[in-house]
Amino acid sequence: MKCSQCAYANPEAVKFCLNCGEKFFKTGKQEDDTSYFYEFAHYVDMVPKFERSVEPKFQNIFSRVFRKHSELEAERLFIVGTALTTPQLSEVKDTWPKPWLFARVFMITLLAFAGLYMGVSVFQNANFIPGLIIVGAFAVPIATLIFFWEMNAPQNIAIYRVMYFVLIGGILSLLASLVFYDFLRGHINPFTIGIAEEMAKAITVLIFVRKKKYRYILNGLLIGAAVGAGFAAFETAGYAFRALLTDQGAAFYNTILWRGIFSPGGHIAWAALTGAAICRVKEDKPLTLRMLFRFKFLRVFLLVVIMHALWDTSIPGIMPFGYIFLMAASWVVVFLMLRAGLKQVGERKLQI
Repeated sequence: MKCSQCAYANPEAVKFCLNCGEKFFKTGKQEDDTSYFYEFAHYVDMVPKFERSVEPKFQNIFSRVFRKHSELEAERLFIVGTALTTPQLSEVKDTWPKPWLFARVFMITLLAFAGLYMGVSVFQNANFIPGLIIVGAFAVPIATLIFFWEMNAPQNIAIYRVMYFVLIGGILSLLASLVFYDFLRGHINPFTIGIAEEMAKAITVLIFVRKKKYRYILNGLLIGAAVGAGFAAFETAGYAFRALLTDQGAAFYNTILWRGIFSPGGHIAWAALTGAAICRVKEDKPLTLRMLFRFKFLRVFLLVVIMHALWDTSIPGIMPFGYIFLMAASWVVVFLMLRAGLKQVGERKLQI
C-alpha cells in the first residue's frame, strides 16, 4: 500500500504509513487507542516473507543492519512491550527476526565516546573523564542488549523494564557476588570465581523471572542479558577507574577497549544463557527450587561456570586467542538457545 503523503511502500492492511505516520483508514467514529497502538507493535518490524528464515544464517539475521531506516521506525520499535503494544501470541513471528537497531545504538555510543575521548586526550579536560568511563563501559553492553531485545519475538518486555533489569540487576548481582566472595575467602581461584559470579547473576535473574508473563526462553535470554550487561558495565567502569588512579593512561584506555570488545561473549552471553535455561524449565508454572535441579538447567549453568573459569585462567601464549575462542563458543550456544526459543513460540502458537 503506497502512502499518498511520502510514497512509502507499506505492507497490506496497515492503518497508517510506517514511514510518516499518515493514517489510511478513517471512519466516522473514533478508533480505540488499544487497537491503534497494537498496530504499532504488530507492524513496526514487518519483513517480507522471502527475507525471513528459520535457519540462523548470519547473512539473513543481519541483512537489515545496513539498510536505511527512518527515525519513526526506531521510535515505534521502542514502544513495544507495554500492556497496549504487546502482540497476541497468534500474531508473534516464530521465524528469525531481523535486528538492526542495536547497530544504530552502538554507532551513537561510539560517537559519544569519540567526543569524550577528544575532550580528555586533545583538550586535557578532566571533566570529560567520568563521561568517558560511563559511556565506554556501557557502549558495547547496551548495544548487545538491544540485539537481544530485538530478538525477543514475543515483544512482551518494554524497553524501560529492560533498563530496570540492567541497573538494578547489575548492582544486585555485583553485591551478591561480593557476599559469595566473603564465604569463599581463602579459596579464590578461577573456578570459585566462576561459581560465585554466575550464581550471583542467576539469583538476580531468578528474582526477575518469577512473573508468569516471562514464560518464554527468549524472555529469559533477554532478562539474563540485561543483568549480565549491567554486571559487565559496572565492573568495567570500576576497573577503568582503578587504572586511572594508578596514573597509567594506557592501562585506562586498554581496560575500556578490551573489556568492551570481549563483553558480548562474557558476562552478557553467560547470564543470557542462564536466564534462558531458567525460563526453559519454568515455562508457565510458578518457579520452584526443584526446577533448578533439572538437567536442562544444570547442564547450561555448569557450561557457563566452566567457560567463566577458563576465561579467568591466565595461560601465557594462549590469550587473547582463548578469549576469542570462548566468545565464539558462547555465541554458538546463544544462537542454539535462540533457535530453541523460536521453536517454543511456534509450538505454543499451534496449541492455541
